[in-house]
Amino acid sequence: MSSLFADAPPQSAPDLPREDAPLADRLRPANLGEVIGQEHVTGPEGAIGRMVAAGKLSSMILWGPPGTGKTSIARLLAEAVGMRYMAVSAVFSGVADLKKAFAEAELAAKAGQRTLLFVDEIHRFNRAQQDGFLPFVERGTVTLVGATTENPSFALNAALLSRAQVLILNRLGPPALSELLTRAEALEGPLPLTADAREALVATADGDGRFLLNQAETLYAAKIAEPLDPAALGKFLQRRVAVYDKDRDGHYNLISALHKALRGSDPQAALYYMARMLTAGEEPLYVLRRLVRFASEDIGLADPQALTQCLAAKDAYLFLGSPEGELAIIQACLYLATAPKSNAAYKAQKAAWASARETGSLAPPANILNAPTKLMKDIGYGKDYAYDHDAENGFSGADYWPEGMEPQTYYRPVERGFEREVMKRIDWWEKKRRELQG
Repeated sequence: MSSLFADAPPQSAPDLPREDAPLADRLRPANLGEVIGQEHVTGPEGAIGRMVAAGKLSSMILWGPPGTGKTSIARLLAEAVGMRYMAVSAVFSGVADLKKAFAEAELAAKAGQRTLLFVDEIHRFNRAQQDGFLPFVERGTVTLVGATTENPSFALNAALLSRAQVLILNRLGPPALSELLTRAEALEGPLPLTADAREALVATADGDGRFLLNQAETLYAAKIAEPLDPAALGKFLQRRVAVYDKDRDGHYNLISALHKALRGSDPQAALYYMARMLTAGEEPLYVLRRLVRFASEDIGLADPQALTQCLAAKDAYLFLGSPEGELAIIQACLYLATAPKSNAAYKAQKAAWASARETGSLAPPANILNAPTKLMKDIGYGKDYAYDHDAENGFSGADYWPEGMEPQTYYRPVERGFEREVMKRIDWWEKKRRELQG
C-alpha cells in the first residue's frame, strides 16, 4: 500500500523529474508563482495566496476541470508552508489506506510535523468514507486538500463541506495554454507546427493543460522534419483540428459571430457560422457547450424548452457521432435562433450573487429552519412555520428574507415568450402576499 502515498520532509526540495519522465511531469511548476491560469486563487489576493502569506492553511476542496493544476497546487502548498505531504487517490484506495494515512499523520503530529493530505478524486469516496475524514480534520491531524472534477455540492457530504473551503479552478484559456507550449519549447525546442497549427493545437486542448502537453510530446517524439499546417496536424493526431484563416475566421471570432446571430434571432446567419465552424473541423462538443450556455443566458424561461433541446442534441450527437449526429446540433441551433429571447435569468444570477456576497452572514428566519433536535426546537427553529399547502390557494404569504434585509427583486421577466406567463404568476403571488401581510 505504501506506493499510494507520497511523503516529503517539511523543508525538502521536490525531487527533480527523470529525463525520461512525461513532458507534463517535467514541466510541473516549481512554486505557486509558476502555476498558470489560476492566479485568482494562487495570487497575493487569492485565498491560497493569503493562506501562504499567513503561513497557515485551512482544509480546502479544489474543484475544476481536468488538467488545471489541482495536484500541482496541493504539492506546492505543502512546500510553501513547510508541511509534510501525503497523497492518496480515491480511485485506488480504500478504508485501510486511509487508516494508514491518518496513523502516519498522527505520529508525525506527535513529532511536531503538520501533514497536508491530498486526496485526488475525493468525490469517488462514498459518504461513509467521507465521514471518516471529519475527526482528523477537526483535530488538526491533517489539513485536507481534496481535488474533484464534480460539483462538490452534490459529490461531497455537507459535514465535510462545512469544514473545507471550496476553491474553483478555471479551465485554462488560450493565453495560459500558449504559455504552457512556450515552456515546453524552452525545454524541448520549437514544435514542428506553423503558427496557425499551433493555435489549432491550443484549441483542441479545450482548457486541459495536461492534454495539451501530451499532444506536444507526441509531436516531439515523431521527429517531424517540416512544420505541419492545421490540416496536416489533424491528420497526424487523428483528431478533429479546426482549420481557420488566422486573420479572418479564428475560433473565437466565429463562435462570437454565431452567438450574436443567435441572439439577434437570425437563423440563416447562425446556420452559416455554425457550418463554417463544423466544416473547418471544430469539435462538435465545443459548439454544443456554447449552445447550452446560450440557452440559459439569452433565452432562459422565455422558452424553457431551449435548454432541453440543446441537451437532447448533445445526447443525440454522442449516440450517433459524426456526421449523422451533427444534424441534431443544427436542429438545436435553429431552435435557439427562432426562440423568444430573454436575459432575465442571467441578470438575476448576477444580481443575486452580488447580494449574497454582501449579506452572506445573515441567517434565515428561525421559523423556516428545520428542527431535528430538541435543542433546536427549544431555541425556536421551525416555530410558527406556515405550511403553504394548508393555506388557501396553497400560499401562506410568509416573509422568507433574513431579519434586517429588505426583500429584493432579482428576476424580472420580459414580455416575451413563456416569460409573459411567468410574469403573470409572479404578479399574482406578489399581490396575494401584499394582501396577506396587510
